[in-house]
Amino acid sequence: MTRVHRLFRRLVVGLALLLLIWQGWYFGWVVWWKYVDPGQTAFMRHRLAELRLKKPAATLRHQWVAYDHIGQPLKQAVVAAEDDKFVDHEGFDWEGMQKALAKNQQKGKVVAGGSTISQQLAKNLFLSSAKTPWRKAQEAVITVWLELLWDKRRILEVYLNSVEWGEGVFGADAAAHRYFSTDAGRLSAEQAARLAVMLPAPRRYERNPYSAYVNMRTQLIMTRMQGSAVP
Repeated sequence: MTRVHRLFRRLVVGLALLLLIWQGWYFGWVVWWKYVDPGQTAFMRHRLAELRLKKPAATLRHQWVAYDHIGQPLKQAVVAAEDDKFVDHEGFDWEGMQKALAKNQQKGKVVAGGSTISQQLAKNLFLSSAKTPWRKAQEAVITVWLELLWDKRRILEVYLNSVEWGEGVFGADAAAHRYFSTDAGRLSAEQAARLAVMLPAPRRYERNPYSAYVNMRTQLIMTRMQGSAVP
């Protein structure tokens, strides 16, 4: 074996070890957060950094609340709006992804994502919002771990406590106070549906939370949420 071949083999082995260590870091946090509530997620830190470029003293609105203290209407509304097969799939909604791909091809741009709640949580906990093949691949790996190691109740609990709901607003309780001056456990069906409608683009919809589109979608989600299965 030549010296070049030996160096190449060492490089490959070294890269494989680095990849293994990197994946182990993600895996360790997935295991830890099964039992311990996350503080700030990677997505929260990213948004906070953006806010502090404009206002150095900026902070996030975020208050963790236990699953049982989040009202059933909000759980049903979010599942109805974001992932109606949540309790049945194993992390990926293949049919939904195919429909999203077809819609994007028809429009000639990305207008639908097809990501499940589990996939969105994987991204929010660890990754950036960049739509790169590497990020999507890492998101898929973390999604598999979440589905294998956590139950659906834990996935939905962490998601509802960490998802973005406006400029510097994260989690169900902060959103409930921001828009309706109440707790996450006291939201009405209409209020819960309106919050769920905002999730795909919360910073855009918060500028006009009672627009014709939001009003129409709110009524649609209200009709669907009664049949939403939640853990």
